[in-house]
Amino acid sequence: MKSVKGALSWPFLRLYLLTLLYFSANAILNVIIPLKGESLGASNTTIGIIMGAYLFTTMLFRPWAGRVIYKHGPIRVLRIILVINGLALILYTITGLGGYFVARMLQGICTAFFSMALQLGIIDALPDKDRSQGISMYSLCASMPGVIGPLLALGMWRTKDMTLFTVAMIAIAILTGVTGFSARMDKKEEGMDKGKAEQGVTMLHSFGQLVKSPPMLKCSVLMLTASIVFGAVTIFIPLYAVQIEGGNAAIYLMLQAGTLVAARFLLRKKIPSDGKWHTTFVMGVMLILTVAVLSVSYSFNGGAAFLYAGAVLMGVAQALLYPTLTTYLTFVLPPSNRNVLIGLFLATADLGVSLGGILMGPIADKFSYSSMYMICALLGMSMVIFASASSRRGIFVGSK
Repeated sequence: MKSVKGALSWPFLRLYLLTLLYFSANAILNVIIPLKGESLGASNTTIGIIMGAYLFTTMLFRPWAGRVIYKHGPIRVLRIILVINGLALILYTITGLGGYFVARMLQGICTAFFSMALQLGIIDALPDKDRSQGISMYSLCASMPGVIGPLLALGMWRTKDMTLFTVAMIAIAILTGVTGFSARMDKKEEGMDKGKAEQGVTMLHSFGQLVKSPPMLKCSVLMLTASIVFGAVTIFIPLYAVQIEGGNAAIYLMLQAGTLVAARFLLRKKIPSDGKWHTTFVMGVMLILTVAVLSVSYSFNGGAAFLYAGAVLMGVAQALLYPTLTTYLTFVLPPSNRNVLIGLFLATADLGVSLGGILMGPIADKFSYSSMYMICALLGMSMVIFASASSRRGIFVGSK
């Protein structure tokens, strides 16, 4: 995979297409599983655990994925996990909630290796000036299914006939497999010494770096907290929206995903790609996140207009935060173990989304969805203060 033609050359476009197909199933499952769980009498806690199992498993396997991919090559790993992913999608069509939990864990394992293989390939192949664009385009294509997926899911659910759901899962499994098996990634020409590479991907050392590297630690805290908010919104919106007059989960999720896609494409060149920490930019993104979830919380009293305004703002925050933090870390982390450390950082995002369901589900059970989202708003505001305070202490390299 050559880097001379930039982030929009054909080899990269083919990888973006594979990404779009791979994440299409989740856009449907994110709506179907909560609705199915509620119809079977499951509590918010149970639904949160099932939904959270996906990215919790991804989190556990991400740090190992970089090492396995380095040792066996991205294509060999990619083909194996696409087969497992296909089996997981089929499992959804023949089981109930117990099977969903197992399928979510299988999907989590696959996603750990899939996303690491593609993102690390993009990071290694693109020149510095195009790196943030490549990461943004990958993230954009991972998010695009969310524009139409929720509407399709609600349509399937309202028919009361899950045949369409079965056909969709099988079709996505086949299309993803065909596209993935035809993908190619050229080996990186500038290899590193094998001994150094093995040392660089030692897992114990990597977890130590999370504490020893201030930029790594602070970026991880920001990503973890923001992801708790993202996860709580995505998981429980299908159940919360029906409590709001004029509220519709499909419209909310489509607005959020549509804004995310548009913002990641239109603003991809605005995302810092100079290796410096931009304090004001990050604080602004976290403030947008806070206002977004605050609007979602208030929509219970204020109506659907606040719900949909929150969707748009949430999409903007998602579009900007992830590529900003990831791109920054690709500059400041040591090249010898950057792959595994990036995997560890991405694992914090997975953990956050998972905790958004696992921790916030019991809060919603005990109080209400609106109260739970208010707590999320407080978490967001704490990160605005955190980003500012960390910068004043000189935590970040090249702060601006």
